[in-house]
Parts: sequence; structure tokens; C-alpha cells
Amino acid sequence: MSNSQEPRLARAAAMIADPARSRMLSYLLAGQYASAGELARAGSVTAPTASAHLGKLLASGFVICEARGRHRYYRLADAEIAHALEALALVAERAPAERAWASPERRRLRYARCCYRHLAGALGVALFTHLLQEQHLRSSADGYALTPSGEAWIHRLGCTPPTPGPGRRFAYACLDWSERRDHLAGSLADALLDHFVSRHWLRRNVVPRTVMPGAGSSHRALTLTPTGQRELLPQLGLDAAW
Repeated sequence: MSNSQEPRLARAAAMIADPARSRMLSYLLAGQYASAGELARAGSVTAPTASAHLGKLLASGFVICEARGRHRYYRLADAEIAHALEALALVAERAPAERAWASPERRRLRYARCCYRHLAGALGVALFTHLLQEQHLRSSADGYALTPSGEAWIHRLGCTPPTPGPGRRFAYACLDWSERRDHLAGSLADALLDHFVSRHWLRRNVVPRTVMPGAGSSHRALTLTPTGQRELLPQLGLDAAW
């Protein structure tokens, strides 16, 4: 007999278990909108099949859709969906490190990538570690808040921190599936990644797609530019050769 008071895990698991839907959801972990055609290619299915899958994902609340003219674009419904997918990746990616990260594409993904809308991978963990070690963050009821030194550090980067408010957590820890340590999530982390890209410290990649459980397409990988080596890494207390 089923217990109606328990979370409806089977329904959510069924949505993710289908290989095509799993690849579509992983593709959307980059945090950006994607067309149905892009998601059909990511899922390795035909356009009608992709449309059927997207209808199920919409009905289950995994994705949302926005109409722009005659076109429709999809993204993950919210950060909770992204974190659930990342948590599954943490379980899925337990192979020995030397085998799991053998390919150059996977090493790039591990170094720096998008996790929904913020920075993840080794560089994301280094950012969070630096903020904590330098006491730029303090504990708050909902995660973390900037200290005065943290606000000064953000402004030295040339970035304006977002204003904390209802509806979106400002800063909190997100367990990184490749590093198995925390990186920074929340509206502050989103603003920092946007700033790093706008300053050409990081560059979003367009690389051949590889299917990886929970990891999504390697388009999520971010490249540290020569400018980023010179200007961003020292701000994180890292050597330019790191």
C-alpha cells in the first residue's frame, strides 16, 4: 500500500529516467533558454518526439516555456530543479577519477562550467573558498551575506552586487558534483558569473556535444581567457598558472 504522505519520488524519477528527457534537462543546466529544435538535437530525437517530451516536462513542472513571436523557448523551472539534477550527478559520477576525467572535454568541464546560472567546477569552488577564507561572507538565516570587506571586494572587481530580496536566495552553498566540495550559488553567484563573462575573463564554449550522466552537454564548459588569467585569478588568490 502506498503512503500518500510520502514525496512523490516515482513521478519525478520517471521524468528524469527517460534518456532523451535526461539529455534535454542536462542541456538546460547551462541556465539559458533553448529552442525545441536545440533540445531535440540535445536529446537525439526527432522534433515531434521532442515536442511530446517537452509537453511532459512542462506538465510536471520541470521546465517553463516562453513564447517570443512564433517561437517558443524553454528553460529549467527554477534553481530547485537544477540542484536536484546536480545531486543525481553526484551519485552517478562515482567512477575512479582517472577514468572519469580522461577526455579533454571532460577536463574542461571540470575546470569551469555553468551550474544553472552560476560558476561551478574547480574554479567555482576556488571562488567560494576565497570568499570564505577572506571573510567576505558571513552566515545568515538563508545562507550567506556579504560582509563590508566582501562588498569592497565585489566593487573592486567592477561588479555591483544584487540587492537581497524575497523570491531568490542571495548566496548559499551548492555541492559541486565534480569536485565534491561546495561552490557558491544564488543571485550573488549569478551576478559574478555574468560579470566574469562580460569582462572577458571567462568565455562560454561551443564544443562538440558529449553525453554524460548528469553533466549535460559540454557546452556548459567555460574557458578561462588570458585576460582572466591575468586579472581574475589573482583576485581569487590563485597563481596565473593555476
